[in-house]
Amino acid sequence: MILEVKDIHTFYATSHILFGVPIHVDEGEVVGLLGKNGAGKTTTLRSIMGIPTPSSGSIKFRGQEIVGKPPDYIARLGIGFIPDDRRIFPELTVRDNLEIARKRGQGGEEWTVDRVYDLFPSLREFTDRLGLNLSGGEQQMLAIGRALMGNPSLLLMDEPTQGLSPLLVKTLSEQVGILRDNGLSILLCEQNLKVTLGLSRRIYIMETGRIQWEGTPEELQANKEIEKKYLLI
Repeated sequence: MILEVKDIHTFYATSHILFGVPIHVDEGEVVGLLGKNGAGKTTTLRSIMGIPTPSSGSIKFRGQEIVGKPPDYIARLGIGFIPDDRRIFPELTVRDNLEIARKRGQGGEEWTVDRVYDLFPSLREFTDRLGLNLSGGEQQMLAIGRALMGNPSLLLMDEPTQGLSPLLVKTLSEQVGILRDNGLSILLCEQNLKVTLGLSRRIYIMETGRIQWEGTPEELQANKEIEKKYLLI
């Protein structure tokens, strides 16, 4: 098991957002985290990264407790985080965005700029283009590529297909599938049910800061009542 989250409670100021959330991700597994807007998905990912720190509960990465550790320390352990607003550097080129994120890995084949370009060929075409001049889809690819340059063993992805055209959603899903097939562990926070079903081995559904359901994609597809209750708007 690469990630084990047990009974975390998280607050923003006095607002109680997460209520005893339990999640785990095995080595090489893609786990989907589904739910409507405001369900607590983003706060779950941010809590794992320590922004904010949960008020109680346990988060272990490869057996090491990380609750209370600073975000930069958590990232150096091997957790990459791709926020929903991408956070690329708009005044830097594509190549510079990637180079600035380079960190040494902990064994195995390391990510390089050329390897990122092999995964996202369109970025190679725009290597000297400033981040602010990229399309939404290109920015999302760059955000993923920048996270990979940190050579993570676990990737936290927050709404990677949000705002993208159907064609770009398909392309991005295929590229995330390549990462999965190469053994990268991923916790995927999404509202796109089709994407999540296609990529994940297991799925959690959140509502009002609580895990309401856990199962396989096949079990979810067979349970229309759960889908209707927690996912349909």
